[in-house]
Amino acid sequence: MTKVTKSVLPIALIASGAAWANPIDTQLPNAPALAGYGAYPVGVRQLEMVNADQVNILAIDPAGEKPETLPRYDRPLTVELWYPADNDATGTTELRTYLRDGTTEVTLTGRAMRDAAPAVSEMPYPLVLVSHGYPGNRFLLSHLAENLASKGYVVASIDHTDSTYRTQAAFGSTLVNRPLDQLFVLQQMADMAQEGEVFAGLYDADNTGLIGYSMGGYGAIITAGGGVTEASVAYDWGGPFGTLGIHQSGSTSHAELFDDRIKAVVAVGPWGMNRGFWDAEGLSGVKIPTLFVAGSEDDVSEYETGVRAIWENVNTVESALLTYVNAGHNAGAPMPAPKESYYFNEDKGFNISEHYSDAVWDTVRMNNILQHFTTAWLNEKLKGDAEAGSYLDLTESSNDGVWSVDEDGKPTDEHSYWKGFAEGTAKGLRFEVKRPQ
Repeated sequence: MTKVTKSVLPIALIASGAAWANPIDTQLPNAPALAGYGAYPVGVRQLEMVNADQVNILAIDPAGEKPETLPRYDRPLTVELWYPADNDATGTTELRTYLRDGTTEVTLTGRAMRDAAPAVSEMPYPLVLVSHGYPGNRFLLSHLAENLASKGYVVASIDHTDSTYRTQAAFGSTLVNRPLDQLFVLQQMADMAQEGEVFAGLYDADNTGLIGYSMGGYGAIITAGGGVTEASVAYDWGGPFGTLGIHQSGSTSHAELFDDRIKAVVAVGPWGMNRGFWDAEGLSGVKIPTLFVAGSEDDVSEYETGVRAIWENVNTVESALLTYVNAGHNAGAPMPAPKESYYFNEDKGFNISEHYSDAVWDTVRMNNILQHFTTAWLNEKLKGDAEAGSYLDLTESSNDGVWSVDEDGKPTDEHSYWKGFAEGTAKGLRFEVKRPQ
């Protein structure tokens, strides 16, 4: 039996008021070409939204009698907004958030300036929505949000009520509300970009990308047109009294959910196939080009019977699958584990750092690779950048790529190494693409 070491150092530091530096903007020397930060300074600000008159899943007793009228409430959502900032913008750089334990507050360091003035552009920037896992919060993918903002995107990352580290509650709420939250935030952002509003002209909500991790990926698949199965609607541990039926494949409510303002999706470790939420019929409804990302040893969403099976059943639009070989569920998406998370939590029963890290892969390396591929995917789909597409035309296995250049450093006919990766750095990855016949 493996002995578990229970570190108490971070607890002592927390108690004394000391703080670690927890950078989210690290770029390794071997990071692929498109991982690097762009030309824009970055601003960040917090937005508060309320989605009025929603079904209150937590107020329904699944063991009781079905109420004649489902209880409703006004659903609060906090959004962190990263955006290109003016060259002369000033502001503090501070991201305060909570760990997976739900109680420890930490500071993340990056490049974004709090409440900095946005950069004025002749053309509005594309909008990107970010949706975390269960549980998670709006900072879990902050490395990616800040990185994209530096490249000319406005990125809205959502705190999903009942799904964050501090609000984690009945899973049925996440199942029902995740795609609804995504689309509500899209509409709120669209409203705030109208003439005379606070972000008028800054971004184009009609040209939106959606990034979802784990349960965020589950929500993204529904939002992209993939309806859930009839069997999943009936799960007694899911949405109570059939409330998940609004997302069922073939239903009018699910068909009406689709929003063609979303032009591209990145789904990292999307959950649900391994638990019967998807089938071929439901996934045939996906209408938005989607980049799937997975670890080949994912033990949460699973790989062969999970993420890969989802990708194999999406056949009506272009899709791709990026696989981190031997990585688990945390492949690419979570930011590096804050130093304060390096301790064993008795209540949770695990070392909190495990929520962010992988047993095999270095987190920053995974982050840099995800930044690279997400940039290529979104640049091609949202900015019409044909050159970005060349970073997605790859030999399937990175290990099979051949490095061959002439004395001037130009690739020869035998060169098949992954574009954007320096010699010897494209290892342990697979990239597969499917296009509709």
